[in-house]
Amino acid sequence: MDLSIYFEEAAQVSVAFIIGAIIGIEREFRSKPAGFRTMILICVGSCLYTILSKETSDVSPDRIASNIVTGIGFIGAGVIFKEGISVNGLTTAALIWVTAALGMAIGYHNYPLAIVVSIIVVITLFVLEPVQRFINNLHRVKDYRIRTHELGRNFKTEMEQFFSTNKMTFRCMKVVKDDNDAVYLFRISAPDRNYDAVDEFLLTHPDVKGFEV
Repeated sequence: MDLSIYFEEAAQVSVAFIIGAIIGIEREFRSKPAGFRTMILICVGSCLYTILSKETSDVSPDRIASNIVTGIGFIGAGVIFKEGISVNGLTTAALIWVTAALGMAIGYHNYPLAIVVSIIVVITLFVLEPVQRFINNLHRVKDYRIRTHELGRNFKTEMEQFFSTNKMTFRCMKVVKDDNDAVYLFRISAPDRNYDAVDEFLLTHPDVKGFEV
């Protein structure tokens, strides 16, 4: 029995553990659904399946690799959720997908590629976030979902007059009747990126039953 093979495989799994931990720390720090332990298990599990696929002569290794991608897809879909009119968890789902790919790369002894991609992931998560915030501040658009009492009467006209007075760019995306209420979906762009005036208008308008951004 050649123990060097087992030591080599243990080293591969250990590297997968370290890379998964580094990625998981960032997710845990931001209190995301898939955190520290989840990313470790994904990376280590993908690495282990890849190692086992190379040792199996009855099944083609590419079939096991494709099943890893399929299984990871289910996990990624589980962290995507809709909150109001926005969708959250897409970055975490993509990170789960990349973490599994890193584990597979380690399982195939492609350490240089795994290290380069890990560096790219860390830069994307830590360094590029301020850049994304800066871009959002340059041109930010918000979607408002507004529910009004008894179809809102003159609410739509008053809302559009308010936008025009405050020099805001707007578009009524959808109007839906829900029982005796009307639900409006507005896409708004404020020139000064200050939406406090919009919030105050909606909070004080007598026809507004509720709204979410």
